[in-house]
Amino acid sequence: MLTSDVLVDSLAWHPEERDVLLLAATDSELPLVEAVLASLPARARGQVFVEVDAEDDVRELAAPGRVTVTWLLRERGQSLRTSVESWLSEMLPVDLDREHRVYAWISGESHARAITNA
Repeated sequence: MLTSDVLVDSLAWHPEERDVLLLAATDSELPLVEAVLASLPARARGQVFVEVDAEDDVRELAAPGRVTVTWLLRERGQSLRTSVESWLSEMLPVDLDREHRVYAWISGESHARAITNA
């Protein structure tokens, strides 16, 4: 059995304190999401999207107070990709005055990475 630390390390999850966080996963990746959430400091802020088949698959996930968990239901046509793209378009606006940065892991990617509007 993989430990939480091994799961988090497998993503190379190393956000900076100022980063807004994004985790986007399918139901098969819930252990990884739980491990990352457990590793976050209380001051972390960001968004978690989890795509599942139906409402019966939704459950409580422990997350810091400024991290929102949103469950997406395939039976209702809700999509992980569409939700991530919409969220990123709001969090990474075209703004020449300053850089916006999101530290993200998205289902299907082998490692976490920083995404910026620069």
